[in-house]
Amino acid sequence: MTPRPEEAQSYTLPQNTYVNKAYVSNEKLPSTAILEVKPEHNGDSKYPQSQQSITPQTRPIIDFDDLLPHIGDFGRYQKILFLLMIPFAFFVAFVYFSQIFITLVPEEHWCAVPELEKLNYTVEQRRQLAIPYDENGGYSKCTMYAVNFTQMHLLGKKSPESDWPIQKCIYGWEYNFTEIPYSTVATEFDWVCENDYLPTLSQSIFFVGAIVGGLLFGYIADHYGRIPALAGCNLIGFVAGVATAFTRNFFQFCLCRFLVGFAFDNCFTMMYILVLEYTGAKWRTFVANMSIAIFFTIASCGLPWIAYYIADWKMFAIVTSAPLILAAFTPFVVPESARWLVSQGRVNKAMKILKKFEKINGKNVSPQIYKDFADSCARMQEEEAENSNYSLLDLFKTPRLRRITILLIVIWMAISLVFDGHVRNVGSLGLDFFITFTIACSTEFPADTILTLTLDRWGRRWLAFLTMVMSGTFSLLAVCVQQGVYSATLAILGRFSVNISYNIGLQYAAELLPTVVRAQGVAFIHIMGYVASILAPFVVYLSHITPELPLIVLGILGIFGGFLSLYLPETLNHELPQTLADGEEFGRGQGMFDFPCCAKQVDDDDEIDDKECGKFKRSHSIGQISLRASTRGEYSSSILQRSVRSRASFKSINTKL
Repeated sequence: MTPRPEEAQSYTLPQNTYVNKAYVSNEKLPSTAILEVKPEHNGDSKYPQSQQSITPQTRPIIDFDDLLPHIGDFGRYQKILFLLMIPFAFFVAFVYFSQIFITLVPEEHWCAVPELEKLNYTVEQRRQLAIPYDENGGYSKCTMYAVNFTQMHLLGKKSPESDWPIQKCIYGWEYNFTEIPYSTVATEFDWVCENDYLPTLSQSIFFVGAIVGGLLFGYIADHYGRIPALAGCNLIGFVAGVATAFTRNFFQFCLCRFLVGFAFDNCFTMMYILVLEYTGAKWRTFVANMSIAIFFTIASCGLPWIAYYIADWKMFAIVTSAPLILAAFTPFVVPESARWLVSQGRVNKAMKILKKFEKINGKNVSPQIYKDFADSCARMQEEEAENSNYSLLDLFKTPRLRRITILLIVIWMAISLVFDGHVRNVGSLGLDFFITFTIACSTEFPADTILTLTLDRWGRRWLAFLTMVMSGTFSLLAVCVQQGVYSATLAILGRFSVNISYNIGLQYAAELLPTVVRAQGVAFIHIMGYVASILAPFVVYLSHITPELPLIVLGILGIFGGFLSLYLPETLNHELPQTLADGEEFGRGQGMFDFPCCAKQVDDDDEIDDKECGKFKRSHSIGQISLRASTRGEYSSSILQRSVRSRASFKSINTKL
């Protein structure tokens, strides 16, 4: 940061006051100030070095990360907000997975023959007489013999003859509901055989709705606040979800699922961001990962059994959609984002919320700290206004930043497609659908727990590479063994690995993109992930050609995405880019085989020089973060933590003092 002479102030400590690390670490001085130590009285030796004046070369900048320790990093109020994430984590699981259970089609189905039903033929007798065999030696799902079965009955025929003509099903279908113990919208409307693509198409339309909803509610969140966006998307999901139960044709069903897609991601992400915005830096990794690991895992593991015991797709649609109406009460229990309020110039409203946090957390914050914070907000808001001149296109104007952006897009599309493909491919694994789905979803908990323990030790790049390649390898190995327990186990291990990759991807983009375009860039990358997810149902649909084909595609994509991640720069222990120039230079000095876990660790008394941080050096600028929170995960990363390099430099000054 370039010093401004007109901003220089002199902080002279009282006589006999000793300046040490404890003084500064207690944050009695602004942590963002650049300190210059010089003797008072023109170097008069009667004053020991410990009694010197400290001259910050800038006015103190107090951002949220400076203020949060004073009001409580993870105090009583933040814990309440953490628990309030529970219903929203359930909502996103219900919105995401419910369509799978209302469009299930039993593996065994065959043409209905009303004539034989009237003659009281059993199911096996009807199939034996009226249904030909397919090329696999089982009963055909889509054809029947074209004969007069009443006449065949009178003639005493119990089995077909080889010269009987064959035709498509003309009276509908019968289904074996042993494994799927209820009728679904797909079986009710007979979306099988020549119409078997309709459930797949409806699931893709859901993701089209997610794209439109992401853009719409992203705009609402930026212009009208996080709470209106959170409540609005959930209420639309509620109305459309309940209406799904009353649809009478494919068009009505797709319209409802398109509108339910508005709520996907938004119904939880808005709350997720809100809580992270109010959580101290050292707790964000825990809150970000464990909220998903615990709450989302419980909801997704319980969902199949809700469907199993309700055993009615219409009632299931209502039961899983009705809870979303609770979001109408959000404005009464969840505070608006203080960061968003500041970005809109409503600093007083933000301060009122923060003082409420202070009171509930039992803290006592000095009025001067609030004053410094308000002044800093005004200055950072000026910089935010300057940042508004940047657009998404700026990410593609310089070669290195363009390459990083394209890599992030392709990698995130691969991760999204592989993740969603594994979610939807459970039915092709040859085991009980409900048990297999539950086990696959339960992998979210250990995956997020492992990520919490390793991400800030091993770094992003190599962990993304390892988990993506593992996902692809397990998927391909599942094809090489006999279908059943072994293939399902390997496929679930592939799902476990991509769970880790998915959460790394959420953070990686937010850390690599420069602050001035971070919100727009992260939002765009997420939308491209939705585009990839549109294709996921069609990848799973390839199982109609051969059951192994979806896993082959998912395996290749996983390995491909993993190797691409090695071409991204590592962000762990590096000062993150703020300007476009920073983004262009970031990672230039890094080698492909650099591994953070093996790098020299920084302790409190070590300085980090430019060599240790790579050749990247942040350009001068007032603000350290953007005031505008991205509605697509900007605050789910550790970008809000003060960089290691900045901390180390400041601690070095403390030591010298």
